[in-house]
Amino acid sequence: MEPAPPITEPTPAAPIPPAILPIERAAAAFEVLLCSGYPTQIVVFTLLASLGLRPTLSNGEFNPPFIFALTLLDTVLLVGLILFFFRAHGESLREQLFARPLRQEIPVGIALVPVSFLVIAIVLVLVQTVAPFLRNVPHNPLSDLTKTRVNTMVFAFVVIVAGGVREEIQRGFALRRFEQYLGGGGVGLAVFSPLFGLGHVSQGYNVALATAVLGAVWGAVFLHRRSVAAPMIGHAGFDLAQVLFVMGAT
Repeated sequence: MEPAPPITEPTPAAPIPPAILPIERAAAAFEVLLCSGYPTQIVVFTLLASLGLRPTLSNGEFNPPFIFALTLLDTVLLVGLILFFFRAHGESLREQLFARPLRQEIPVGIALVPVSFLVIAIVLVLVQTVAPFLRNVPHNPLSDLTKTRVNTMVFAFVVIVAGGVREEIQRGFALRRFEQYLGGGGVGLAVFSPLFGLGHVSQGYNVALATAVLGAVWGAVFLHRRSVAAPMIGHAGFDLAQVLFVMGAT
């Protein structure tokens, strides 16, 4: 008589994730929209204008104090909103946006600086070759902010705080919400990267397109590494290098 086959316990089924309710998707979309940068900048812009500050000078150039104040105040408001939304969901900023130790992200972030310049150069050369009409702004208006050494130094601080820190926290927050509620990180890159580029239209359509591509690269690094630290370092280094170049050329 053959021995009876051993009795095996059935493998427990993987837990089914809870269904995402429409109200949760709507709330996530609202949070992303509110933290897209446009609503908060409108609020700060209106506040500064009500105090009598003007965004441009009599010659049409950007007014440095207005732009610096707008950017820094918007940074405080936007990051504060993101922290509020994380806390409202019982989420940790560290767990959501800084999942890796900083010592692992520093070399990656430094390496992202030359990579960022390479990406921008490739996109701008392709645009100039295929669609040169997209270069519609011969004079970058941001260069108006670097006409004095003091303004240049303040601008360098602003790009580190508002560019490197704020924009990468903002991007990481948006991508996390897309992962959780709005179709995935890939969808988030496809939606948020053009929005990021649109914020640079004043520098030209070609720059807006190149910036959108670069934002997608930084976002992809975040999705892969689960930390905004490396994109933050790469972004800040990229922006700061441009300001220092302008400072050296003046």
